[in-house]
Amino acid sequence: MTGEFEAVADMATGALAKRAIDGGDHGHGDHDGACLNCGTDLVGPHCHQCGQSGHIHKTAHALFHDIAHGVFHFEGRTWHTLPMLFTRPGELTRRYIDGERVKFVSPMALFLFSVFLMVATFSLVGGPTGSSNAENRAVANEQARKTDDALGKEEAKLVGLKEKRATLKGDMREAKELDIEIVATEKTLNTIRLAQSTQAVFSGGTMKVNKVELETGFGWIDRAVEHATQNPDLTFYKLQSSAYKYSWALIPISIPFIWLLFAFRRDVGLYDHAIFATYSLSAMTLMVVALSLWSATGIWQALVGWVLVFFPPWHMYRQLKGAYGLSRGGAIWRTAFLIFFAYTSAFLFVLMLLAMGLSH
Repeated sequence: MTGEFEAVADMATGALAKRAIDGGDHGHGDHDGACLNCGTDLVGPHCHQCGQSGHIHKTAHALFHDIAHGVFHFEGRTWHTLPMLFTRPGELTRRYIDGERVKFVSPMALFLFSVFLMVATFSLVGGPTGSSNAENRAVANEQARKTDDALGKEEAKLVGLKEKRATLKGDMREAKELDIEIVATEKTLNTIRLAQSTQAVFSGGTMKVNKVELETGFGWIDRAVEHATQNPDLTFYKLQSSAYKYSWALIPISIPFIWLLFAFRRDVGLYDHAIFATYSLSAMTLMVVALSLWSATGIWQALVGWVLVFFPPWHMYRQLKGAYGLSRGGAIWRTAFLIFFAYTSAFLFVLMLLAMGLSH
């Protein structure tokens, strides 16, 4: 069943990407008056039935012309879209919903591109905290080494105390002191072992962690968590590789929550919420990309944290107020709820990835 769902996800992602970025054919060849795609008689440079260009080409020069045209055409729309996405997101959303499409990058095209860019950025320089996968692994190795050293010392200490206590005779005061020290050492050992049960220990490139048994009442969640804790390294790899494939699912997950904010308004519909969600997700993803690249420079690291904290609510407020024509108060309380809904959607998305990719 999971395999079938993955196949559907692949087809859906591919179809969305094709629909989002396919701009038709552009070239310099001539045609005799009928569209080569659908056979309709041409009455202009493009087919009025299917939209394909009436001019075709079959030369390498024309192919490179197509590539340049596609890049610069996308780039031209990008320069219209990105500034508004970050400074006037509400106006961008409303104008797109109202029908201004040609001058802006479509929400889905921008979202898919931003997710791809984020995955590539994370692979190269790591996330906004500036830590790459290799650095995270090194930190985890060092933490694991320190924990192992502490555990070994405490175990050796406990053995020595018990041996001394077994040979001690007569001095009740010293025996009592040893008993107290033994109990304290055992508590310390239990604390270290508890830390080990939740700490990922990298050994030879494979992450090992003690098995965690969880009973939530939902069998598929319990199984997913069990598999994840048995091999966190594989879990992280699967989550990372599946994030792009299933990224589009964040949109339908988010729409019901946005609808709740406008449940009693009849002038907005699910389409409006879908455009809002897609542009919002694109902005947040591009923000993470920009902060990751900035963090890699090592300059003004504190600025990264401030942006992560204050940009999302500010952007949500601006987009809500402009896209839905809200008052200041209406936008503020909806922003507070939207922040909570965003975390809820992200949690559900991760659970979906776990269920689809890790429960078998």
